[in-house]
Amino acid sequence: MSQDPPTGAAPSTVSLRWAGTRAFLIECASLEHVMRWHAHLSAHPYSSQLDVLAAAETVLLTFSSPAAAHKAASDVVTARLGDTDAATGKTVEIDVVYDGEDLVDVGELTGLGDRGVIEAHTGAEWTAAFGGFAPGFAYLVAPGDPLEVPRRDSPRTAVPAGSVALAGRFSAVYPQRSPGGWQLIGRTNATLWDLGRDEPALIRPGDTVRYRAVREQVAVAPAAPAEGSVEPAQALVVKDPGMQSMLEDLGRPGLGDLGVPASGAADHVSAAQANRMVGNESGATVIESLLGGLSVTARGHHVLALSGAPVDATVSGQQGENPLPRDIPFALYDGETLTLGTPHTGLRTYLAVRGGFGGPTVLGSRSTDVLARIGPEALTAGSVIEVRSAASRPVGRPEAPAVTLPEPGRPTVLRVTTGPRGDWFTPAALETLTRQQWRVSSQSNRVGVRFETPEDGQTLERAITGELASEGVVTGSLQVPHSGVPVLFLADHPVTGGYPVIAVVVPEDLALAAQLPPGATVVFRAVEPHGTPQSGENS
Repeated sequence: MSQDPPTGAAPSTVSLRWAGTRAFLIECASLEHVMRWHAHLSAHPYSSQLDVLAAAETVLLTFSSPAAAHKAASDVVTARLGDTDAATGKTVEIDVVYDGEDLVDVGELTGLGDRGVIEAHTGAEWTAAFGGFAPGFAYLVAPGDPLEVPRRDSPRTAVPAGSVALAGRFSAVYPQRSPGGWQLIGRTNATLWDLGRDEPALIRPGDTVRYRAVREQVAVAPAAPAEGSVEPAQALVVKDPGMQSMLEDLGRPGLGDLGVPASGAADHVSAAQANRMVGNESGATVIESLLGGLSVTARGHHVLALSGAPVDATVSGQQGENPLPRDIPFALYDGETLTLGTPHTGLRTYLAVRGGFGGPTVLGSRSTDVLARIGPEALTAGSVIEVRSAASRPVGRPEAPAVTLPEPGRPTVLRVTTGPRGDWFTPAALETLTRQQWRVSSQSNRVGVRFETPEDGQTLERAITGELASEGVVTGSLQVPHSGVPVLFLADHPVTGGYPVIAVVVPEDLALAAQLPPGATVVFRAVEPHGTPQSGENS
């Protein structure tokens, strides 16, 4: 256990919980310590640190390698933070019309009455402690917790964008329409999230927020539509997108504080291989096609390559229809059409073009994020995808598949490290997790792999039944809701979660996890990399 620190300093030792092999949670004694750790680690990042994400009671640090994570962990457990590590940021003023549906109820819960609630809300100086479940959502706290109220007994299915709300000790503004159980006390026209701004989030961790009561607000005029753009001469034109096809690259790492997942190609290994075969950098934009069916026509001459889930592909044009060999770059000439069949095994096929696909970037990436709704829309028939000019790198050689997919009908083995919340489960839960086979549900998507309830009813039983304060989660996390059936988070997973994570799939197996089709079976195998603590243990 950590000792009480000297005045003005954070604890000299802290508790860590490992979240896989490249990330760990710092457990903090208070929200104030969370904010100071976050401010310090944001201003003074460790080598190879990818992201730092504050939550109610923890700070999540993620790294590019296990070695970098362990080196940072060794330093964190003995680090001391002084008063200079307090969070600092800009001041944001928000005009609020206090006419929320729950204002009277909040007045009764606090004993202040509705007028007293307004005075307390506008009289406090609120600080953004950490980001939330959606882009632009920020949890705000004020000294003395002037308006501490419980969540609603029955959450609303839809809370309007701009709703000003309270829950627990926190205040917040909903950046977009979404479900929620917070108490609504007012509304604002302030735009909390705008991708057209240099800084999309109006409020970031460390900022100070002052609410100001107004009687009414002026409606903001919508932005003028953008002028039409000239269609590119070098492009692929989508004839048929198949079940789902979208643009992906390496994503947007490092934006967890804004509620933005890293996203990017679900099977990043196969995406990188397709790029390598056409002579691109590994992070060039590719098309990710779900269960095949994609058909594109060339505008100009191009070199392409396919990787990931193997499909029968054909090129049709003036020379008729010809099948393509696998795992080798090929030419697609002007006017010719490439068509992908259904994968023989696996789920996602990646199409790369020499030069990479172009188009506007959002937060530094062309990836489509289905959860945060950031990036280009999924491709549709008629979509014209610009092809960028090729670099001077040579076209790659044929390669064997980068990801070895299991034969249909055989279970896929995914290696996991236990924790960070293994101690929230009974001793039998990990045995159940690794003993039985889990069948992939048709409800799976880029957010995560969902599993069907086992036929024998063996689910993961919790030893601690209370609520877990929301905390950062990494890709590959096996989060366990009250049903006891785990969810395996993929590229577009939420940045925080309120259910305990029993184990994390090792990064080397995430590409395989992204290729699991509905009906596939999975066996989890627990492994312990050198130096990684057991689930629930503290460093």
